[in-house]
Amino acid sequence: MTIEQTLYDEAKRLVERRYPTGWGGAASIMTESGKILTSVAPDTKNDGLSLCMEVGAILEAHKLDEVVTHSTCICREDEKSPFVILTPCGICQERLVHWGGNVQAAISNVDNTLTFKSLRELQPYHWSIVNGERL
Repeated sequence: MTIEQTLYDEAKRLVERRYPTGWGGAASIMTESGKILTSVAPDTKNDGLSLCMEVGAILEAHKLDEVVTHSTCICREDEKSPFVILTPCGICQERLVHWGGNVQAAISNVDNTLTFKSLRELQPYHWSIVNGERL
């Protein structure tokens, strides 16, 4: 099984365990050492306090001083709906850039196929270029 499929399956298992009915979403990331870290978005009463599903796993990687290599985020409308793959939002892409432009992220696509692209591919004109860097 590929890293990409393993991450998808881990996120799916977390959704099925954490949200057995109704809406559910989760993220999973892989680190350079092979650790898989998963997370969900925190439940909040005020949408202004919400965070993306990846944030918990990203923070865990920072805590463990691990280098992130891959990121996956999925959700479903309810327990009878198919899972859809979510490209990291711009803010989460910036969070993942901490580990460089080669971080692989699962992306949304019309076929909902498990496809990964590097952050460099997602952001070919990233602002870091003005500092003489390129993602």
